[in-house]
Amino acid sequence: MQFGVFTVGDVTADPTTGREPTEHERIKAMVTIALKAEEVGLDVFATGEHHNPPFVPSSPTTMLGFIAARTERLLLSTSTTLITTNDPVKIAEDYAMLQHLADGRVDLMMGRGNTGPVYPWFGQDIRNGIPLAIENYDLLHRLWREDVVDWKGRFRTPLQSFTSTPRPLDGVPPFVWHGSIRSPEIAEQAAYYGDGFFANHIFWPKEHTQRMVGLYRQRFEHYGHGSADQAIVGLGGQVFMRRNSQDAVREFRPYFDNAPVYGHGPSLEEFTAQTPLTVGSPQQVIDRTLGFRDYVGDYQRQLFLMDHAGLPLKTVLEQLDLLGEEVVPVLRKEFESLRPAHVPAAPTHASLRDAARDGADRAGAEAGR
Repeated sequence: MQFGVFTVGDVTADPTTGREPTEHERIKAMVTIALKAEEVGLDVFATGEHHNPPFVPSSPTTMLGFIAARTERLLLSTSTTLITTNDPVKIAEDYAMLQHLADGRVDLMMGRGNTGPVYPWFGQDIRNGIPLAIENYDLLHRLWREDVVDWKGRFRTPLQSFTSTPRPLDGVPPFVWHGSIRSPEIAEQAAYYGDGFFANHIFWPKEHTQRMVGLYRQRFEHYGHGSADQAIVGLGGQVFMRRNSQDAVREFRPYFDNAPVYGHGPSLEEFTAQTPLTVGSPQQVIDRTLGFRDYVGDYQRQLFLMDHAGLPLKTVLEQLDLLGEEVVPVLRKEFESLRPAHVPAAPTHASLRDAARDGADRAGAEAGR
């Protein structure tokens, strides 16, 4: 199982001091967080993609390429690549290039984002959000698997004898997760292709996440990719920890109360009771996270949001120390002990490459009979 962190890259004033970081400071802080994630033994760093204030990560491949050059083991991902407003040809080429530079330590999460105005900025209509996601990914999927593509669709100009360059490393495209908070169509899309499904798992009660993941698993099996419990599932989540749970609640409360996405709404206590947000001791985070398996089954990736709502970098790095030293080692051991042998581990470039080679060898043997 893979554990890591994801960031939305918001530039938010610290409510306890009133100080707001500059865009430069925030971008540099995201890099520092990624380097710290590798240092403390996490597996994944993922960045969002936004094109509007107060967010800064408008170019994920630029940031991830920079981080790739400064890390050795960390798997680099996105917590949203906008499949609706990015040209699939550009996605194919940008992420294949990143894949080569990072020696395969790349995957990505397709999503539609949460900002309506972004659609006309890139020449699209938000009313076409789901059809765009379906058509654009169909093209991207082909671009990474076919050396020459002829294609015609509804939302972009046709392609004739087109070859996307560079070709994926070792002939193996980056693994794709389809991320969604609320859209069953995206769970269906992930299942159709046999890709991963990532449930954001922050704002909604567990029953909603259970239904979304359950639908994906059912349809994954329907399309013949394996049994339902072999589907590839990822979850998001948000935690804030101190060794003493009362200290965690007291320190996090002003950040929660003023957060750009959930501030000025339900109380911290209501939100932690009704959603997976966990504020408390490392042991409370362990217990809560292990409980996710009770309603989504065995899953392959757990990402935590750690740097939202104006938390200072020093505090975030302290959180990562706790996560890497006290929480993840226990979670890794416990989840692995519970996972049945037939449930796959999280995909990596190496595992996908080896599977492709095994498939080619079997096909060759069959042809030679």
